[in-house]
Amino acid sequence: MSDDHTHVQEFFTARATHWDTRFPDDGPVYAAAVAELGLREGDRVLDAGCGTGRALPPLRAAVGPSGVVVGADLTPAMLQAAVRAGRDRDGRLLLADVAALPLRAESLDAVFAAGLIAHLPDPAENLRELARVVRPGGVLALFHPIGRAALAARQGRQITPQDLRAEPNLRPLLAGSGWRLTSYVDEDTRFLALAVRES
Repeated sequence: MSDDHTHVQEFFTARATHWDTRFPDDGPVYAAAVAELGLREGDRVLDAGCGTGRALPPLRAAVGPSGVVVGADLTPAMLQAAVRAGRDRDGRLLLADVAALPLRAESLDAVFAAGLIAHLPDPAENLRELARVVRPGGVLALFHPIGRAALAARQGRQITPQDLRAEPNLRPLLAGSGWRLTSYVDEDTRFLALAVRES
């Protein structure tokens, strides 16, 4: 396990128990972001870096009982918190690294990734791995329940020009990883970038 993985696991393990209570009002913005994926009954979707599984209920509602919902996370404590919250009823939980997903190529219709990109050790390679498991024409949603400026203010820092989520940085990063950016929203109340898996 790399130092990056160890740092991510330590960060989220320390916060897993109280994660949902820190952000109790995020449910509607998660549901709205999931709605923008355009999922249909029977679709197969991955919540990459699912944490406590806050996206799993709206993902399940979107794909219905015949669909497949998988939540993958690197941190056991976050998955345990998802189980305690009962969200394992909405999807299968996997202890897995998004850098090497135990999923077949082109086996999914969509990937939802909330707050994930800032924690990727090799964003270009990791986004390529997400592209590997999604069929051509499938969709990726990079989401955060608050925008870049609001998040930076919450963390007591400034946005830098190197921020991966800035559109001029994100568009070529996605393009080089098998995705085409189709929609970009960065408001105080949400960040949502949608991309389509290229053929």
